[in-house]
Amino acid sequence: MTLRRGCLMVAMMSSCAATAQDGLVSYRSLSPDVALDLARASLEACRAAGYQVAVSVTDRFGSPQVILRDRFAGPHTLTTASAKAWTATSFRTNTSELVALSQPGQPQAGIRHLPNVVVLGGGVLIESAGTTVGAVGVSGAPGGPEDEGCAKAGIQAVRDKLEL
Repeated sequence: MTLRRGCLMVAMMSSCAATAQDGLVSYRSLSPDVALDLARASLEACRAAGYQVAVSVTDRFGSPQVILRDRFAGPHTLTTASAKAWTATSFRTNTSELVALSQPGQPQAGIRHLPNVVVLGGGVLIESAGTTVGAVGVSGAPGGPEDEGCAKAGIQAVRDKLEL
């Protein structure tokens, strides 16, 4: 009788543990140090090209982790860089790709009218081992392709810290 009761208790505890595990989700996240290094590298890449920009790095949920503005970057660049990073995170797509996908007449054209959405190049997803861990937004270079180039340079600078 005690063996049977013991086996039943073990089975019940195992099922409780499995249920508890099913109720939790684990995910990868950027450390503050890596987010700061990425933002600095993006800023430096734009500086080297002669651009004064703002850089925003968000976590996988679109919340800001780091925001930097070079001393002569325009005041609009802070909110624009943050919105580019948020947009990339929210739609899980680089903002340069959203430019084409949201043109008038396209199925996603309406996203241009949503609050906080900025459909200009310069918002780039940050991935680690195939998982989105955040995004970087850059604003202040002469155009979206230049902003995106600086963002990608920042990601490349910390690539070894993103891969396990």
